[in-house]
Amino acid sequence: MIIPKIAVGDTLSLKKKHPCGSFDFEVLRVGSDIRIVCRGCGRDLTLPREKLEKAIRRIRHPESAEGAESGIEGGTP
Repeated sequence: MIIPKIAVGDTLSLKKKHPCGSFDFEVLRVGSDIRIVCRGCGRDLTLPREKLEKAIRRIRHPESAEGAESGIEGGTP
């Protein structure tokens, strides 16, 4: 099982889209529950870490200038 490294400021692309049509969410808080905000409409969500980890397709970390990505499916970047 792959445990993704999630940090505040990361952008998560999820497998299912939000009702507004966006797949991207920004991480606001990390812990046993993770607080995210939709990049499309600004809606704020708090989800259990286990549930969110299953829904992640891609993680984009802001600290790299190239926009490094971590892929979850199949363990490929």
